[in-house]
Amino acid sequence: MKRLLSLLMACVMLLAVGVLASCDKEDGGDAPTAYGYEGTKELAAQGAENAVPGTVTGDPKAVKIGVILIGDDAEGYSKAHIDGIKTAASKLGIGEEQIIWKTHVKEDDSVTTNANQLIADGCTYIISNSYGHQDYMLQLAKDNPTIHFIAMTGDKAASEKLSNYSNAFTKVFESRYVAGVVAGLKLKELIDGGKLTDKNYDGENVKIGYVGAFTFAEVISGYTSFYLGVKSVVSNVVMDVQFTDSWYNFDAEKAAAASLVDSGCVIISQHADSAGAPTAVEEAHSKGKEVYCVGYNVSMLDVAPNSALTSATNVWAAYYEYALTQAINGENVATNWAAGYKENAVKITDLGPACAAGTQAKVDEVIGKIKSGELHVFDVSTFTVGGKNITWAYATDTNGDFVYDTNNVVADGYYHESHTQSAPSFSIQIDGIRWINK
Repeated sequence: MKRLLSLLMACVMLLAVGVLASCDKEDGGDAPTAYGYEGTKELAAQGAENAVPGTVTGDPKAVKIGVILIGDDAEGYSKAHIDGIKTAASKLGIGEEQIIWKTHVKEDDSVTTNANQLIADGCTYIISNSYGHQDYMLQLAKDNPTIHFIAMTGDKAASEKLSNYSNAFTKVFESRYVAGVVAGLKLKELIDGGKLTDKNYDGENVKIGYVGAFTFAEVISGYTSFYLGVKSVVSNVVMDVQFTDSWYNFDAEKAAAASLVDSGCVIISQHADSAGAPTAVEEAHSKGKEVYCVGYNVSMLDVAPNSALTSATNVWAAYYEYALTQAINGENVATNWAAGYKENAVKITDLGPACAAGTQAKVDEVIGKIKSGELHVFDVSTFTVGGKNITWAYATDTNGDFVYDTNNVVADGYYHESHTQSAPSFSIQIDGIRWINK
């Protein structure tokens, strides 16, 4: 099923890119010119206001929380959620015995089975952490109106408008951009030091690589923001993306990274949950190759001490403190929630020893500009589609039907990511990024 959805999304994206490249006002197209999605202000307010939890007025000992995870604490993405929930629960006085964990829950009807067990055990707030869980969570919300269901990374809450069904996601594209800046500084250091070979170039452009799970907007938004971060430092760069069709597959991720390294890519990043890609990079680095990696979710310095630069990650405790406060108070959780650096909901992990000199100062500068609103990750002046800067774009899939919606999400010079829904919607294939195996 996941593979079918990937193919459907790919087809929609290819169609939409053609529209984006050909229908701006100068070409006589009738593209919308106003940022008109009616839910935008509401969602933006939820992200801003609810990022800071309210006052606890209820009894923390009276709540019971159920958590459905795609993996466990051995897998970076799920570990980040586990850590976030535990941190928030401890701060709010919720005991470990009040949280029931369901791990390794596949994206099938086992979601329903596990959720029903949690309901039978007295849980009134149930959280799932994988995109493929959401359809089951949505049906459960319809069948159990007194239980609140939170589908992390989902994208259907905006259209369904159920009071007991919510989506949430961080603006991790911001930390991916910053991680890209870190990678760009290293790339510049290698170029200036004459460390690259002809194999590292495609014409005038330096080659970098990316291991992606699926062709979903979540992945595309992430790799595009990373690429734009690199490009802000080194303008002549191209990025090859190899997909694994799995969120977590150590062997496939390692093989994909190794292939990208063999093709001459100098930096390898990822939207995949294992340490497979950093392991491949470290092995190549130990054999004398100038190649470095940027991870996701957790620091990769343990597995790639000589080649890991940093990892983009989410600070899930920022959301869970808000959501658990609502649970304690017996209140509904916001339909959509999205927050980034300004709300301390994203970050990069500690810089590795291989980072270029001056990286921390540049990182601090870039984060400051993101927080102040001076820098927008998807500034449309910084990328092209078919050789042209876009003036409008449709947000993809705001109701989960894999069809682009008819509301322009480009305004004030940038694509407004995570505004029509909490989950990423940016799925445009921009110039300079190439799909290798799709």
